[in-house]
Amino acid sequence: MRRINKVFVWILILGLLLPSISIADRIKDLASIQGVRNNQLIGYGLVVGLDGSGDMTTQTPFTVQSVISMLGQLGINLPPGTNLQLRNVAAVMVTATLPAFAKPGQQIDVTVSSMGNAKSLRGGTLLMTPLKGADNQVYAMAQGSILVGGIGAAAGGSSVQVNHLSVGRISGGGLVEREIQTSVGQGDFVNLELNSTDFSTVNRIVEAINKIYPSAAAAVDGRVVQVKAPADNNQRITFISQIESIDVIPAKAPAKVIVNSRTGSVVMNQSVTLETSAVAHGNLSIIINTEPVISQPGPFAQRGETVVTQRSQVEIRTDEGNLMLLPNGADLGEVVKALTAIGATTQDLLSILQALKAAGSLRADLEII
Repeated sequence: MRRINKVFVWILILGLLLPSISIADRIKDLASIQGVRNNQLIGYGLVVGLDGSGDMTTQTPFTVQSVISMLGQLGINLPPGTNLQLRNVAAVMVTATLPAFAKPGQQIDVTVSSMGNAKSLRGGTLLMTPLKGADNQVYAMAQGSILVGGIGAAAGGSSVQVNHLSVGRISGGGLVEREIQTSVGQGDFVNLELNSTDFSTVNRIVEAINKIYPSAAAAVDGRVVQVKAPADNNQRITFISQIESIDVIPAKAPAKVIVNSRTGSVVMNQSVTLETSAVAHGNLSIIINTEPVISQPGPFAQRGETVVTQRSQVEIRTDEGNLMLLPNGADLGEVVKALTAIGATTQDLLSILQALKAAGSLRADLEII
């Protein structure tokens, strides 16, 4: 029993200490190598083999034009004025990401998205589609069976659908045809680009690298660190791998509150604090009740019609406002606890946070998305 109590005490002590312990991240997680980047590819293609769920060709003429053009390239010429009624074909946009250092012959994943009014791409096959980059050059070819993560069915005017049916994915469906030349570094230096601008984190990265490799790193600005690297390519790769594995404790992010005005979501980081302020919260609600009123003629009336009118009652309710004192230097937990204590909902938080920011009490950047 004593042993169990001792273990519980140690767990409690660790729980109190953990919040104050800063966790170190690898430089690989904080920054990337300048020039080593992905490239976006896009292409237009056709999906065939659909079970009657393809584009309605009368409403998507570009699908018919694409089919006629494809058949012409295969040596099949349709008579002029032919009216194609296709239900198993869909026009799609194909997108992919070409990773850095990808070589010809390597496979990449592609995403296929319907651009017409096809009901589903499930069970379809993408025909050979060239994928181009921003320079309009072909860098990959895509083809294969599409995997759709949803399912749907319809019968007798009723339908059911699970997940999305107009977008699918082909794992390894793209074949790289052209290589993009990527250089690791510029001259004698390799630049590290932070994922977000932070002068404090840049300074800590420079200090961590120079502690192992003296005078090797220097800060360029709030986002870039210049590191002197070996000239030999093999040694440079080894050097970069060692740099990426160095642990650095990043600086705390600036205090920020993100508010999604569409969903009512409010997210605050741990740096958000408040100056001494008072918040009064009350609810104003308007209730409208509408009842039908039926007016009928008398039992022996020769003329008259039954008339239905609407009678509305409007009621305004005002709840008593609660005044809550928010102390100076309140941390995130105290802010949430105080706002919850006065009965604030997610929608109420939008107005309260804007008012606190306007009053100068909220020590954080308020960003509404």
